[in-house]
Amino acid sequence: MAALSPPPHEEDTLPAERGRSTHAPAVPGYPTVPPGLARLNSDPADRAAAALLTCCASPAWAGRLVAHRPYPDVSALLAASDEALYDLPPVARREALTGEADRSAAPPSGYSAADTALAHAQTAYAAKFRFPFVVCLDGASAAHALHPRLTAIHTRLDHDEEAELALATEELRRLVRGRLAARAAGAARPAASLPAPGRRAPDRPYGSPEDAVCPESRDSGRPDSPYVPV
Repeated sequence: MAALSPPPHEEDTLPAERGRSTHAPAVPGYPTVPPGLARLNSDPADRAAAALLTCCASPAWAGRLVAHRPYPDVSALLAASDEALYDLPPVARREALTGEADRSAAPPSGYSAADTALAHAQTAYAAKFRFPFVVCLDGASAAHALHPRLTAIHTRLDHDEEAELALATEELRRLVRGRLAARAAGAARPAASLPAPGRRAPDRPYGSPEDAVCPESRDSGRPDSPYVPV
């Protein structure tokens, strides 16, 4: 008698599938999502919002992303983030930018005169616009980021309030994309270890990827949003 084939769920996993993450269910019809995104999709709303607020200190933005779960892939999450940030009213954009106060301070470059000039410029910027200077420099080192940071802040100090709010929001959008991509790619930390909204985790130094790397943010155009609406 010929041996019976095992039921489909008992078949051996194909070689290409071995080691693949099975953390949390994928969105129906899509491949298994990365572990961090799977957790974001499946966590309770308050826990998911707390994780998102470590990427952008806007409760309105975080609430919208939570409401539109699940996301089939990281690109969908990033597109939803872009759209949610662009749709924030000016007061909410200011709130999100103000939450960057700790992260926006430039780490020392080793050039004391230039560091002092930058500190004075940042103080003048905050006094004029009432939110901190925010710029995405794609993970450049402190020394390499100093000149473009100084150039950018002196140029932007000449802007009017409306133009600068729009530009600062765009820089924040790029930073947030990098943070979200990093969080979605790996397992998120437990909620108890998450820093408060707008605050830096005590064990994360300035210049870390979560602060300034924007690998997903080379373009500045507003993409179509492929996220899955509820």
